[in-house]
Amino acid sequence: MENINSATELKLAIQAKQFEHAIQGQLLKDELSIAFESLKPISLIKNTLSEITSSPYLIENMLGAITGLVSGYVSKKIAVGASHNVFRKVMGSVLQFSVTNLVAQHPEILKNFGQLIIEKIFHKTEKP
Repeated sequence: MENINSATELKLAIQAKQFEHAIQGQLLKDELSIAFESLKPISLIKNTLSEITSSPYLIENMLGAITGLVSGYVSKKIAVGASHNVFRKVMGSVLQFSVTNLVAQHPEILKNFGQLIIEKIFHKTEKP
């Protein structure tokens, strides 16, 4: 900073500092407004959903988990049916847990199995 030698230079320096202070104050208010907006619940939900939909790895994991849950539930329904037998219900729950974990951890197995079935159904091979 240079030395101030006159009253005019002092007034100009004060005005410059006041102008700089006003700009910094406005920038601070703008940043505070942006921070306040980003902390609103709806903004947090929107940001989380946009992160989820933009991450292919996360979507793949979610699809695997959902597929596992559905396949486990279906396998239990097939095994237990409408039975009231306690042993059968317990075994159905064990089967559901096992299938859910297997499919959720290795979704490519179910994918390959589905592709194999589709090939068998739609691409019937002719026997010579």
